[in-house]
Formats: sequence, structure tokens, C-alpha cells
Amino acid sequence: MDLLPDLWRHEYWLPPGITWRDMEQMQECPRPRDLLFTLPLALGFIVLRLVFDRVVAPPLGRYVGLRNRLRMAVAPSTKLESFYTQQNRQPSQSDIISLMAQCDKTQRQIETWFRHRRNQDRPSYTKRFCEACWRFFFYLIAFLAGLATLINVGISMNHNPSDLRCVNPLQPIERAHFWYYQLELGFYLSLLLCVSVDVKRKDFKEQVIHHIATIFLLGFSYCSNYVRIGTLVMLLHDSSDFLLESAKMFNYGTGWRKTCDTLFVIFAAVFLVTRLVVFPSKIIHTTLVLSMEVFEPFAGYYFFNILLMVLQALHVFWAVLILRMANKFLFLGKLDKDERSDEESELEEEEDDKGEGEEKEEEGECCWERSKDALNSKLKMLSKSFVLKNLTNHRAAIVSKMRKAR
Repeated sequence: MDLLPDLWRHEYWLPPGITWRDMEQMQECPRPRDLLFTLPLALGFIVLRLVFDRVVAPPLGRYVGLRNRLRMAVAPSTKLESFYTQQNRQPSQSDIISLMAQCDKTQRQIETWFRHRRNQDRPSYTKRFCEACWRFFFYLIAFLAGLATLINVGISMNHNPSDLRCVNPLQPIERAHFWYYQLELGFYLSLLLCVSVDVKRKDFKEQVIHHIATIFLLGFSYCSNYVRIGTLVMLLHDSSDFLLESAKMFNYGTGWRKTCDTLFVIFAAVFLVTRLVVFPSKIIHTTLVLSMEVFEPFAGYYFFNILLMVLQALHVFWAVLILRMANKFLFLGKLDKDERSDEESELEEEEDDKGEGEEKEEEGECCWERSKDALNSKLKMLSKSFVLKNLTNHRAAIVSKMRKAR
């Protein structure tokens, strides 16, 4: 606070009538410097994840029957590789025509080369499984820890304005709250630090926004001692996150289709209820409306509720994707693909499937050509033997006639 006194003015962080001195008079009060502990904790999570990916995840992958997709080898080509790495991974039609002239290849050969090259850069199922497995274990442990904290402290969501303990900063912080916040903040910081190496999906930007908003939300709620409402927010999120990661784990395995579908249905139900019903009706309504019956608006009030609104907007965005998947599940009877789509886009997945079909057609054509060549060679051999046989019979007949003439 001494480094940036203007930033830490109590008018920004606390309701009118409450100062930092009032907070320090409590026996156990949150101090902003406590959040510095989350930085080494985030690095510890990254190291722990590396160990987890090498020690714990591989046996689990073998148990669920994890299998990576076969990847076609790419023929070495300096010009194509240079274009791929320096210009564009998906060349336009004009680029393909230019590359055809430079490399002396057909359009289909160039399109196939780029498709296989993109496929090589995609994360393997092993990497996706390890990521889902790591997040599953953390979210499950965090959910159980948050539930234990909630039961132990006895937080009540009573909407009586005279009993709004969840938004009252003049309360001592419990040790359970302290460690719950430290673990959650450290984990989300580690996710933000690893976002460039994790599996990228269509909602990559939304994920980054979610991580940043969550970090600011947790940091502000801890410094302002809104840890009780923050605990409820984290608990609601963790209640569905571990179900999603478990469904993804079984989705990458073999022979777990029914388990994956069942987990997805449970996840969808929990997500829609907690994020679209409980979160806005209980959490946001309490912080946005009911809290004003006790405190007057201040800067932190607007900042805190804007972050909650950002999270709610992301909830609606992901709910649309989940409903699309649920619609496919109802009509197809199974989950075909993740609407967020691993790596770049669903279109590229379909392009690869189409490309595989074209390659099979090419292989079929090659097999037919080889069969035709073999058939022609056999016909030639048969025709030669037939001609030789006729010549032999003709010669034998002439010899027979000559003998009779004598």
C-alpha cells in the first residue's frame, strides 16, 4: 500500500464509512501482500503439472485405452515448408497456383501436403488427455475443499438485508478461506502463464478473458474482504468444471462412449442450472441489488459487479455451445465433436476428413492401376503362350503331313 498510496485509497476498495484502519482492527483480516504468495504457488503448480503429465497421466491414459491418431508423413519440401512457417498455414487459391509453378506439383498434392503438415502441428490426444486429467483432479479437489469450507464456516445466502454476511467486509477471514483463495488464485495464474502452450480451441480468446476476469475478481474480493461471496462464486464454477474435464478424459479413451455421454448430460444440467440460474439470481442479485440496501455505491462496487457481468456473458456464450452439443446428442444419439473444437476450427477437422476420403480414393485408383497393369501382363503372357501353342500345333501338323507324304 505504501508503494501506490493513490491506488489503495479506501474509497476505491471499501464501502463508504469503512477504512483500512477499521479492517486492521480485526484479529484476522486479509492483507493485499498475502496475494504475493500466489506467484510462487503458480510456478509450483506448473512444476507439479509437468510431473503429473509424466507420472500420473500415462497410466490413466492406458487404463482408458488412449490412442493417438495416425499422422501421415510429409514429404520434405523447402519451398512449401518456408511458405507454411513464414506466410500462411492455409494457402489461398492464388498461393497454390504460385506454389504449383515453383514446386512442380499438382494442386491436389500441394493441398494434401499442407493438410498433413497442419495435422502434424496439432496436439496429440495424449496432450489433450493430460490437460483434461490435470484440470479434473484440481477442480474436483477445489470443489470438495470449497464445499468443506462452506460447511465449516457456515455461510448463509439469506437475502435478508440485515444478514448479508457474504458482502460485509467487517468480518475476520477464516484460515480455510485464506488457503482456498491462495490455491484458486495460484491455479488460475498458472493457467494464464501456460495459455500459449495449452491446447487452443475456438474459444481461446474467451478462455483468456475468463482467466483474467477471474484473477482480478478473486484479487479484488480478497483485498476488500468479500471472500465469502468469492467463495460462493468459485464453488459454483468448480461444481461443473470437474464434470466437463472427466467427460473429456473418457472421450479421448476407447470404449467409454456411454460413460462420456452420461457425464456430458450431467455436466450440461449442472452448468445450465448453476451458471444461468443460481449465479445471476443469487450471486449477482445479492452484490448488485441487495447490497445497496446496506451500503452506498462506491468504485469497488461497480468494478466487482462488472467482472461478475463479464463472467455471466461468458456463461451465456458457453451455454449456447453446450446446447448445440445437446441438440446433436438428442438427434444423433451420441456426442460427435466438441463445439469448441480442438486446435483451430471444426471446418479444418471436416477438411481433414474430406482429405482422408480423397486419399482413400487416390489409393483406390492406384490399386486399380496396379491391378490393371498386372491383368494386362497376365493377358500378354496368356496370349504369348496361346500363340506359341498354336505355332507348336501348326508345326506338328505340318510334320505329320510330311511324314504321310513320304
